[in-house]
Order: sequence, then C-alpha cells, then structure tokens
Amino acid sequence: MRACFLAVLAAWFSVAATAELVKQRVEYAHDGVTFRGYLVYDDAEVSSESPAPGVLVVPAWWGLDDYAMDRADQLAELGYVAFAADMYGLDGEGNVRVTTEGGQAQQWAMALYGDVPLWRARAEAALGVLAAQPVVDSSKLGATGFCFGGATAQQLAYAGADLDAVVSFHGTPIVPTEAERAACKAAVLICHGAADPFDPLDKLRVAVDALEDSEIDYQVVLYGHAVHSFTNPAADGSFHPGAKHSPTAEPRAWAAMRRWFREHFAAAE
Repeated sequence: MRACFLAVLAAWFSVAATAELVKQRVEYAHDGVTFRGYLVYDDAEVSSESPAPGVLVVPAWWGLDDYAMDRADQLAELGYVAFAADMYGLDGEGNVRVTTEGGQAQQWAMALYGDVPLWRARAEAALGVLAAQPVVDSSKLGATGFCFGGATAQQLAYAGADLDAVVSFHGTPIVPTEAERAACKAAVLICHGAADPFDPLDKLRVAVDALEDSEIDYQVVLYGHAVHSFTNPAADGSFHPGAKHSPTAEPRAWAAMRRWFREHFAAAE
C-alpha cells in the first residue's frame, strides 16, 4: 500500500513539474474590426469542470506586446484565466498592431481617448470574450492594465461592466460622472506614482474627490518617487525621463493587486 501511494505521489509531482500554461491567440470581431487577443491559463489548475476567475489585461498604448502577455502569464500562474486584449485591431496584413514608436502609439491611443464610447465598447468586447471562455467563472471577473490600459480598466468600471474588481497601474485618473459612479459595480484600486509628471497628484485629487462622492469601494496607493510606467522593467527613461521603472514600487504594486483580486473574488462567492 505504501509503495502504491509513493508511486502515485511521484507521478503527481512529475505531472506538476512538467505542467505548462495553455496559451492561445483568440480572434474576435467588434463593429466590423477583427481583433486578436491572448488567452492564458494553467490547465493543471483550471478546467471547464473547475473554472477560475477571469482577469482582463489591457496593454499600455504600445499595443498587445510581450510585456502585456508576460503579465497575463503571471496572472495565470496565480490561478486566474487571463485575457490580454487587443485594443487596436489587426492591420491590413492581418497582424496585431504593436509599436515601439511613441508617435505611432500616441496616434492609436488618442483615437480612443477622443471617442470614449468606442474605447469602452472595445474593452467590453474583449471582456465578453474572456467571460465566454468555458474555463472562466463568469461570476468572478476583474480587469487590470498599464498606463493607457489602466485608464481603460477604470473606464470599464465606470461603464458599469460586470466586474468585481479593477486595478489601474499608472493609468490616467478617470473622473466618473455622477451617473457613472452610480453604475459602477467594481471595486477600484488605483496604483499611482507620486512623482508621475504626466498625471500629477492634483489631477489624481479630482478623481479621488469624485470617488469620495460615491459608494464605490476604492483605494488609491501612492508609490514614493515613482514616475509613469513604474511597473515595466523595460522603461529606462529613454522614451521620456518621466516614464521609468521603479524596482521598489513594482513588486509592491503587484502585491497590492494580488490582495485586491483575492479579497473581491472571495467576496463574490
């Protein structure tokens, strides 16, 4: 009996040691545009018989790049099903739009910043793809994002999307209207660099005042001396001195996100 138990245990550890994340490209359409997102989960932990909470990951304005997909992988390693959204749609050759050129990224992002209904609709389309996955517990959904993506996560919350929690990493603070505050179903965590030159504290203050005038469960965490893009190790200040990685703020913000999702997904049970 003992030998049999040890053999089963050894087999289990062997499977666990070799388990890999399931990574899939998922195409979907919205308003005549084709998008291609990135779905990832650990099939050793998640299945249609044992679905997990889903987390939408919205990239920075560069598009669906390796950094956004790496963050989705990290969420999958935490036991979630992650879907990294494509916010720009495929180009004429059928490729996901990604760039390292600030001018191009700004052009793509500004097209959405200037059209909030379209911005929200594209994010909601991606959230719908995530929620429809058989391995997702659609009663437990979250969203997170970086810079442009962090602002997008806020926009989803204020649009009244069926979300339990959202986390914005160095995203532009969105000021919800009275109607949007009433519509919000999600708990909102804003992780912000105290020295962010693009979105300074007086700008954040306006958003906080609006949130105070609501019933939204929210939290704002400021990271001392951190500027924009502080979670991204590749942000070395070469694009702009005000966009730079912080080796102290990054892990603290990620830990805050983990606690936020854990708390609010548990509350949804």
